[in-house]
Amino acid sequence: MEKEGKSDSDNRSTIKVNVKFSGRSIPVEISDESTVKHLKSLLQPLTNVLSRGQKLIFKGKVLADEMTLKSLEVGNGAKIMLMASQGIHQGDGPIRKEASTLPTVRRMPEAMRPKRDAPQVPVVKSQLERWKATGVVALSECNLKALPDEVLTCGHSARVLDLSHNSIQHLPAAINSLSSLQKLILNGNEIMDNSFSWEELASLKSLMVISLNQNHIATLPPEVGTLTSLRQLHIEHNKLTGLPSEIGLLTGLEVLKVNNNRIHSIPESIGGCASLIEVDLSSNLLVELPETVSKLKDLKALYLKNNGLKSLPSSIFKLCCELSILDLHGTEITMDVIRQLEGWENFDERRRSKHQKQLDFRVSSSAKFDEGADKS
Repeated sequence: MEKEGKSDSDNRSTIKVNVKFSGRSIPVEISDESTVKHLKSLLQPLTNVLSRGQKLIFKGKVLADEMTLKSLEVGNGAKIMLMASQGIHQGDGPIRKEASTLPTVRRMPEAMRPKRDAPQVPVVKSQLERWKATGVVALSECNLKALPDEVLTCGHSARVLDLSHNSIQHLPAAINSLSSLQKLILNGNEIMDNSFSWEELASLKSLMVISLNQNHIATLPPEVGTLTSLRQLHIEHNKLTGLPSEIGLLTGLEVLKVNNNRIHSIPESIGGCASLIEVDLSSNLLVELPETVSKLKDLKALYLKNNGLKSLPSSIFKLCCELSILDLHGTEITMDVIRQLEGWENFDERRRSKHQKQLDFRVSSSAKFDEGADKS
């Protein structure tokens, strides 16, 4: 006769705990055999607070990471309080109320923004003549809802088109008539995924800078890879959740700034952007970077603060020999972690030398050296 016994799974039970955080009650279903550390990992995407920035309190006691909920007598219906350390978060900051998980797009203060019901500033003849003479079409804060037809008459004379802080929702296909355009600035408008054709922009062979900060863009299409003349791409404070693999086709891209979005991962093809010098991925939802980041030989500055990152590409210090600025504050990567990576000593020497030069030439007003990561 077989001896009856209970398996480990028979002794486990799923419990529901309620975590109190900043006026919210967050229900979490979890095994009572799970550790406090595992509970913190479940709370991270629900609160944006990184695991090492969470302090969980139950019945007046701080819960230790390695302990199981069962051993701490945390049962079904238990109420746990979450306290968050300042600055240790991913994305735009802790989620403090029941709301959409999309980030709040930081725009101009309302008092400074053009009034929506204000009349559009008319284009006068002298203005048009100045545009053609200088090549700079300056239409920032002009209460525009569409691109004025007069702009298109500039043709090959226009080199810079600044439409910042208006209410523009669409760009016409005829924008490709501005054949010599080098900079397109559309910060602080109402631009969305289908507001213009990236293929039409690709026909502008001189276009080197696109700035779309503070809009409502959630997806970059594969066609972005056809803009081979691009040197700078700024899409900060939008709603991006990722980057297309075609980003790797931008071999001449030198600056990529996509901070303050909701990006979960970076494609391995990023290694194809061989000319990248500066990359800002701060305040997103990244937990790792592809090893191909180490292929960016010209990379000098990498900003990664306020992400859920737990590790860096193992060869980043060894292969990115120009890297001298690295910001990992507010991530799971602390100084103890990065000091273990191969090539750390050479990287540390480069950045300290850069800081000293800035002091010597009075470029930096701060004598304090920033380690680039939290100590613990």
